[in-house]
Amino acid sequence: MPNKKISLKPIAQKSPVKKKPAVIEKYAGPTDGKVRCAWCLSDPIYVKYHDEEWGNPVHDDKVLFEFLVLESFQAGLSWLTILKKRENFHKAFAGFDVKKVSKYDEQKYEALMQDAGIIRNQLKIRAAINNAQRFLEIQKEFGSFSNYVWSFAEKTKAGQPKPIHNSRKSLREVPPKTAVSDAMSKDMGKRGFKFRGSTICYAFMQAVGIINDHIDDCWRKKN
Repeated sequence: MPNKKISLKPIAQKSPVKKKPAVIEKYAGPTDGKVRCAWCLSDPIYVKYHDEEWGNPVHDDKVLFEFLVLESFQAGLSWLTILKKRENFHKAFAGFDVKKVSKYDEQKYEALMQDAGIIRNQLKIRAAINNAQRFLEIQKEFGSFSNYVWSFAEKTKAGQPKPIHNSRKSLREVPPKTAVSDAMSKDMGKRGFKFRGSTICYAFMQAVGIINDHIDDCWRKKN
């Protein structure tokens, strides 16, 4: 009995369902009506940092060490990149315990170089460890790191340090460095600090409130 011929009809192929690309809504900025420095308006992380930290006078050595580390890692990058990794830096650098960081050895350095949560730059990591050691030397000489860095601030009539309040109409008027940051950078260089150029020092001084560079119309400046 001959085999039946089987008619092979092509199976209709279903067109693949095209996925619509995810729509990423651009942050429109804060909606509370407050006037802020223009640099912080692009991201809610920036806004929170601007409103709660930037320009606040800091005298706590632990916080000062944190900003010293973060500002050195920021060199060549955006500050937003650092803020997004801030918690990772906190874990990697022992909660910014300067004594612990000062004792980081080669094994710890290698571990940090494998930590994808931070900026894996060998010079910056080694600088952070070196700067922790120099930080301790400053504390021993001046009583605290705060006493040292605030010596670059303005002084009251009684000789007490006070923030340098600048008048800025817009972000364009804020310089990348000044004679004050030049002086701090030069002195820190003599003391063996790394990644402490004048621009980094100026950003550090802004962050910890030694310099107040909020624009004149900013609600933080007025408060």
